[in-house]
Amino acid sequence: MRPIRPSSVLRRGGGTPRALAAVALASALALTATACNGSGDDHAGSPASASATADPGDGKIKIPADIRNKLKEHGIDIDKWKNGAWKKWDRHDWLREADDFINPVIKGLWNPDRMRNADDPARHKAVDDNDLSGDQGVTDPVPAPVPATAVRPTYHAAAATAGKVFFDSPEGTMVCSATVVEDPAHPGKSNLVWTAGHCVHAGKKGGWYRNIAFVPSYNDKGLTGAALAKATRSEVAPYGVWWGDGARTSQQWIDQGGETGGQGASYDYAVIHVTPEQGSGGKSLEETVGSALPVNFDAPAVPKVQSITATGYPAAKPYDGSLLYQCADRPGRLSIDAAAPTMYRIGCTMTGGASGGGWVEKGADGKVALVSNTSIGPVSSGWLAGPRFGTVAKGVYEAVSTEFADQ
Repeated sequence: MRPIRPSSVLRRGGGTPRALAAVALASALALTATACNGSGDDHAGSPASASATADPGDGKIKIPADIRNKLKEHGIDIDKWKNGAWKKWDRHDWLREADDFINPVIKGLWNPDRMRNADDPARHKAVDDNDLSGDQGVTDPVPAPVPATAVRPTYHAAAATAGKVFFDSPEGTMVCSATVVEDPAHPGKSNLVWTAGHCVHAGKKGGWYRNIAFVPSYNDKGLTGAALAKATRSEVAPYGVWWGDGARTSQQWIDQGGETGGQGASYDYAVIHVTPEQGSGGKSLEETVGSALPVNFDAPAVPKVQSITATGYPAAKPYDGSLLYQCADRPGRLSIDAAAPTMYRIGCTMTGGASGGGWVEKGADGKVALVSNTSIGPVSSGWLAGPRFGTVAKGVYEAVSTEFADQ
């Protein structure tokens, strides 16, 4: 799997056997890469913004003067950005904090070829699974691999809330999975998407990625091979391309997240507010796809959960990122550090590209809710782990909802 990036402040005592065990476990996990895949094109990115829209007439981006001035304060000229400045990346000058998320819409940037080619796991570091030698808390035995099952097309009918997040990083064009979730500020009209923190922010050595966009029901008809290669944008993105105009991840991810290892995985989540690239006739994302999942921030402890279903678009071999898959398993516990919340872990053969995909549990009342997202897994695949949502996750979620409550 690809390295995945976690985001939690982990404090260890130096030199103790327990600390060394934690380091060994962390080094064996494919963070941010576990679920994200990238291609080797030359398009790199960083932070992305929000309230900018494209004028169909002249192709220029039209944004309010105050937003334009704010962008200039960060050294971003919207016209230069539109003409290719988004490709330039200064690794030493990333915008890091949530308030610095800048993601101007670039109409047509995410064409079928760029979407399809965002799937090169070879660009990410691999870690030997044999290095998994310890933990810092309560961890259950490694689960048996559960073969991922292909979701039957159309994906909109089978899993309307699932989709892909595309973005640009210094390494190239990247992809994760994501889920449409409810917005308490706009019941029935949500524009919120849930994914992994490492799918929007590079962590401690970087900042926000660029050109972040969500495509619900990507490749809805399940096209493969030559048919997918010839598919039009409306075929691969039948419900449109939705650009992130606001995003939050945990401060733990921002402080500690990295390309490999398990640090911060317990806080590896993010919420994106999106806006339609082409306009949606006033319809929200939830109205457009017809559904949004509630989020459970008081998810039950592992022993009380009978089954969790993880959904995503795995892109590392033997998959190619074109098709939607699911795994269902009774979760066990995974603890990387005693100071961090224990994670859910399930058997699943999904690989890089599935990161950020939603984990759904059916409660005692028979209703389903999002309780986690894919965060980490071993290089050879076989299992996935995701954070158990709590007060920090709820804070991230409510911050985005509140920010756009009046819109």
